[in-house]
Amino acid sequence: MKANLTPSGMTSGIRLNWSRFKSKLLVTYTLSYILIFLVPLSGVTFVIYHNATANLRAEIEQSNVNQLDQVKQSIDTQMTNLLETASNISYDEHLTKFMVSHPYYGRDAIASLARYKSNNSILEELFLYYRGDDRIYSNLGMTDLNLVFDDMFHFEHWQPKEIKQALNDTAFNTVRPAEMATVHSRSESMLAMLVPIKPNDPYPYGTVLYLIKENRLAGVMDSILNDFSGSSYIFSETGEVLTASYRGDALRGHDLTSLTSLSPGIHGMALGGERYSVVTVKSKINGWTYATAIPSYQFFERVGQIRTIILLVFAFTALTGIAAAMLLARRQYHPIRDLLEFASLQNGAKETPKSRNEWDWIKQTMHDYHARIDMQEPFVRNQCLMLLFKHGKPDDPEIERMIVQSGLELPEQACCFAIILRLDERSRADRSWEDQQALRAWLHQLELPELHARIHSVELSVSHQLALMVTLLPADDSDRAGRVALVVGELDERLAQRLPNRAVLGVGSLYDGLSGLNQSFLEAASALEQRMLTQNGRIAYFEELTALSASSDSGESYWIPKKWLLKLEQSLKQGNEATSLQLIATMMAKLKREALPAGLLRCLCFDVLNSLLRTAAELGMDEVRADISSLHAFETLEGLENKLSSLAMRICGAATRQTESVQPSLMDEIVAYVEQNYADYTLSLEHIALKYDTSTSYLSRSFKEKAGCNFTEYIWQCRLKEVIRQLMHTNAPLKDIIERVGYLDAPNFIRKFKKETGYTPGQYRKLHGAPISEAQ
Repeated sequence: MKANLTPSGMTSGIRLNWSRFKSKLLVTYTLSYILIFLVPLSGVTFVIYHNATANLRAEIEQSNVNQLDQVKQSIDTQMTNLLETASNISYDEHLTKFMVSHPYYGRDAIASLARYKSNNSILEELFLYYRGDDRIYSNLGMTDLNLVFDDMFHFEHWQPKEIKQALNDTAFNTVRPAEMATVHSRSESMLAMLVPIKPNDPYPYGTVLYLIKENRLAGVMDSILNDFSGSSYIFSETGEVLTASYRGDALRGHDLTSLTSLSPGIHGMALGGERYSVVTVKSKINGWTYATAIPSYQFFERVGQIRTIILLVFAFTALTGIAAAMLLARRQYHPIRDLLEFASLQNGAKETPKSRNEWDWIKQTMHDYHARIDMQEPFVRNQCLMLLFKHGKPDDPEIERMIVQSGLELPEQACCFAIILRLDERSRADRSWEDQQALRAWLHQLELPELHARIHSVELSVSHQLALMVTLLPADDSDRAGRVALVVGELDERLAQRLPNRAVLGVGSLYDGLSGLNQSFLEAASALEQRMLTQNGRIAYFEELTALSASSDSGESYWIPKKWLLKLEQSLKQGNEATSLQLIATMMAKLKREALPAGLLRCLCFDVLNSLLRTAAELGMDEVRADISSLHAFETLEGLENKLSSLAMRICGAATRQTESVQPSLMDEIVAYVEQNYADYTLSLEHIALKYDTSTSYLSRSFKEKAGCNFTEYIWQCRLKEVIRQLMHTNAPLKDIIERVGYLDAPNFIRKFKKETGYTPGQYRKLHGAPISEAQ
C-alpha cells in the first residue's frame, strides 16, 4: 500500500490514465460528448444572440410605428381642422360674396378670415376665392389674384395662370407637394391645400386656399421622432412626396417611389444597395402615407455590448462543459470497454455470431420501417384504383396526389380501358390459396413493353373477380381498337399459361383520361354480365355487344342505344348514383330531341323504366311493385325523368346497403376521426370515403343520420367550438387561432362567426374571455 504512495507509483497511475486516453474509442467518445455539448450550446448562443438582436430591432421598429402613428394622428388632426375651417367659411354669413365685396361689411369679412387663420397654428396664409372672379380675399383684405401670386407668393413651378385655373376647377380636396416659393423676397418651401366650398357640393362656388410652410409639417414629425436616425416622408394618396425630413442619406428615384406601394406595417428591404427597415402607416382620413426608413446597420451598432457579454458567457460555459465532458467520458469508458469486449468474444476456434450493437439496431429498425412502407404502397394503390373504378376521378387535390404517387396517373397522350376477369369454379378448385395469391400478385402490376401497355389490377368485393386497368402508352400505331384487341389477346394467352381453364373477360371501351375509367368499368361489367347470360364466347367486348344490337335494326336513331341501358343497369347495381342520374338525363334528352310517334315514345320510355324495375327486382326491392302503377302513369317526359331519378336513387341506396358491409361502429369511428382531424384543411368527404373504403353518397347520408347535420356543417361546428374555447382561455392572436383550426380564409370566418354568435371574435373575447393575468 505504501508503495503506491511513492512518486514512481503516482507516475505509473498517470501513465495508466494517459494510456486510457490514448484509446481511440475513448478519444472518440470524449469528442462526441464535447460535440454533443458544444453544438447545442452554440445553437442556443446563436438563438439568444439572434433573439436579442431581433428583440432590439423589434423594439426600435415598434417604437417607430408608435411614433409614426402619433405623427399621423397629429397631422390628421391639423388637416381635419383645416377641412372644418373650410366648412365653417362656407356657412359663415360674413363671408358670402356679397358681404366680402361690400364697402361697409367687408371689414367684418376680413376679421372673420383673420380669426380662422389664427385658429390654425400650422397655417402660413389663408385665402378665400370666389370662382369667376379676379380678386382674392385674405386676412389682409381684398387683393388682385395676379398680384398676390406674382409679387407676394411667387411659386417656382406653380404659375399664376395654373393657380387661377386650379382655384376655378378644383372639385375635391387637393394638396400640392412642397415647392420653393418667394415670399416677400425670401424663399420658403411651402405646401398648398385647396378645398372647394361648399365641401362635398357637386357645384362649388368658391375655393379656400391654405398655404403651409413645409418646415411646420416637418417640425411636427421631428418633435415626435426626436430620437429617430433616418429619413421620414409623407406621401399623398397619389404617391407624391408632400414633405420629407432627412437624418442621413436621402432616398431617390425608384427607391423612394417603391415606399408608396408598401402596405402599412414593418418591412425589411434593399434600397440603394443597403438594407433598410421601413415602417409605414396610412391615414384613413386623407389617404396620406407616412414612412420612415432606417439603415439596418444602425441596429447592430447598438448590440455591441450584448455581443461582448454573450461571447464571454459562451467561452466560460464552453470551457466548463469541455472539462465536464472529459470527466463524463472517463466514467463511461468502462461500460463501453465491456461492450467492446462482449462484441469481440468467441474469437477462438469456435465461431459464434457477433452481437448487434446500437448501429445494427438502428439499421434493422430502418429496414423494418421501409418494409412497412413497401407493404402499404400496394394498399394505397388498390384504394385509389378502386376509387377510380367505382366513383371516377375525384375533384380532391389530396387524392389526386395519392393517385400520382401510386403510379396510376396517365402519361401525356395515353389512354386507358377496364377489363373484368372472372375465374370459373374449376380453376378455383384446382388451385391452392397460394397459387391464387401468386396470380393476384402477378396481375397487380404487369408490364407489356412490346405492346406499349401496362396493367394494374385490384380484387373486387365480388368473389373471384379482378378488375384490371389497362394503360395504352403513346405509340406510332393509330389503330387504337386493334391495340386493344392485341393487349386483350396477349393477356388471355398469358393467363392460359397460369390457369387450367381459360378465363372469362369483360372488356370496356377505350377512354382518353382517368375520368372515363369509371365508364369503362361499368361497360366491362355489363359485357361480362351479358356474356354470362348468353354464354357466347369467353371474351365479351362491350363495343361488340352494342354494335350487334345496333345492326339488328336499321332505324337506330329511333331506339335508345343498348349500351346506355346496360351501363344504367350496371351503375344501379354498383350503387353509383351520380352515373345513374347522368345516364337517365342523357336518355331523356335524346327522346326529347327525336320527333317520334306517341306510341313509340311511350314504348321507349317503358324500356328505360323496365330496366330500373328489373334491377330493383334483382336486388330484392319488393316494395317497388306497389309503385309500378304510379310509375307508368306519366304525362310528360319531365315528369317521367323525375320519377326515374327518384327511383334510381332508391335503387342505388339499396345496392349500397347490400354491397357495403358496414359495421354499426363504423360511423362512430368516422365521427371520432373527424373530431380528431377537423383542423386539417385538406379534410374532405372524398378523402374519408377513400380511407374507409365506402362511397361518398353513402357516407354523406350516413354521416348526416349519425351526426344530425351534414359533413361541412359538422366541420364548421368543430372549428367554431375550438375557436370559442381559445378566445375564452388564451390570449393568442385571432389569425393564429383561425389557422390552427384549419380555416385559411380569415375574413370569411369572421363573417360566419358573427352570423353564428352575433359578435365578432374580438367582441366575443372582450365579453367572455378571461382576464390576461388569469389566462396566463
